[in-house]
Amino acid sequence: MPDTALLRAEICRVGASLFTRGYVHASAGNISVRTDDGGFLITPTDACLGTLSPERLACVNADGVQTSGDRASKTLALHRRIYAADPEARCVIHTHSTHLVALTLAGVWHPDDIVPPITPYFVMKVGHVPLIPYHRPGDPAAAALVAERITASRVAGTPLRAVMLDRLGPNVWHRSPAEASAVLEELEETARLWLLTRPAPLTDAQIDELRQHFGARW
Repeated sequence: MPDTALLRAEICRVGASLFTRGYVHASAGNISVRTDDGGFLITPTDACLGTLSPERLACVNADGVQTSGDRASKTLALHRRIYAADPEARCVIHTHSTHLVALTLAGVWHPDDIVPPITPYFVMKVGHVPLIPYHRPGDPAAAALVAERITASRVAGTPLRAVMLDRLGPNVWHRSPAEASAVLEELEETARLWLLTRPAPLTDAQIDELRQHFGARW
């Protein structure tokens, strides 16, 4: 894992990239990474992801106590529950991505899968994305539900890389900021395609072929 200075720079790079391309707006959204000492770096509360400063990112120790930087995002508790539930997660990104939020307002495909498996790359790169019922931003109850879904999916052999918070936006995670960002982008684009076209899902045989050839975790 890169040292802290490189992680800080990467958070700022990914934040600016997401902002420039419209995946986040105003001061919505947040990014965190888990550091080698068991602590976390996370974007400050109400920070614009397009104009982050490396030195102002909040540094939080393994006990959840902030040690430096601007005040940590109020979603820190949710991020920590994700890291605890999925030991492979090293970066969590939350946004209010337009098409994903619109999907929850219009009605998702299914509570266990907000969009159907309509493209091979969605199946391979994202996988199942359950809907978490609406809670106010920062509500610990939502964090508990997210952790429960992650654990249940791991037991079922279909580990998650994302959940969707009703009316708020997705939380995605992976081994690095770049990989987590790629999951977010694929998920948002799939939601956009679904809202625009409502195509038929891939068949069971097509999905099984993706499992056999690419190890898709659907």
